[in-house]
Amino acid sequence: MPLLTVKDLRKRFNLEAGFFARFGSFVTAVDGVSFAVGKNESYGLVGESGCGKTTTARMLVRMYDPDAGSVVFHREDGPVDIGGLRGRELRRYRQRVKYVFQDPARSLNPRMSVHDVLVSGFLWSGENARLRLGKAGLREKAAAALEEVGLSASDLDKRPSEFSGGQRQRISIARSLLPGPELLICDEVVSALDVSVQSRILNLLLDVREKRVQENRSMSYVFIAHDLKVACHFCDRIGVMYSGRLVEEAPAAGLWSECRHPYTRMLFSAATGQGSPFPRQEGNRPGSPPEEPACAFAPRCPLATKACRSEEPPVTEVAPGHTVRCHLGA
Repeated sequence: MPLLTVKDLRKRFNLEAGFFARFGSFVTAVDGVSFAVGKNESYGLVGESGCGKTTTARMLVRMYDPDAGSVVFHREDGPVDIGGLRGRELRRYRQRVKYVFQDPARSLNPRMSVHDVLVSGFLWSGENARLRLGKAGLREKAAAALEEVGLSASDLDKRPSEFSGGQRQRISIARSLLPGPELLICDEVVSALDVSVQSRILNLLLDVREKRVQENRSMSYVFIAHDLKVACHFCDRIGVMYSGRLVEEAPAAGLWSECRHPYTRMLFSAATGQGSPFPRQEGNRPGSPPEEPACAFAPRCPLATKACRSEEPPVTEVAPGHTVRCHLGA
């Protein structure tokens, strides 16, 4: 049974370029994205900057409202469409689905102590946490969250500026874990860190999930990344996004061993340090494409055919759980 179901999600933004901007001009950021996140599963969204990953993730917590489609959270008492949540119900949902941002230096208030950073969001939920737990109880809960991510309770009275980048990201993760969420959305959480620190943060997240599962608690992840290698290491399933659409979706092991879409093959080559996955041949370069080709990747695809420009690419299941949106991927 899924924990979160995303169905045909769409979002576009108006282009505002001053007084002389054309009326009705817009850019489509997300164009019909659908996927599901299971309980205790890590689902990855991978792609280049600007492909719609972060916009999709922010719609999962209602930072943005979608123009179309739905996000359904499966609670114990039944599924609920988060588009209809308001007030306290929305705040309760946001305690169960938390967001970890890419840059902890910008997401942590430098004027607040680590203790205040951790408990501020928890108190904002409107569940009278201060009355239930008291000042001492809140501090104990914050200390436990810090220790869970590898820091010390003695760090509670320090400021975020006193920590390294990796430690600040641990504080961000602790803040998200404090309310006991069931789903953590990790938006490029390791992209700004050194490689050695990246592995520690990823292993920390995996350890947190394992601990939760052992305690009979649910912990799932939506993991956003531009590095296919990192995503395949961390995730159970991966959706590859290009120009607002999922072009390939597969179990991580299957995607790494046999990616089908030309764009995924490019990401694989970049992740492994190999050269271009396509042979250099005369005639395999795409010509001048129409303004809006049927396949958004056609202008960049060395294998593009006439059908790629004129016909909408079908979604084909090439293996169990492995789908490709491409004329050539099957």
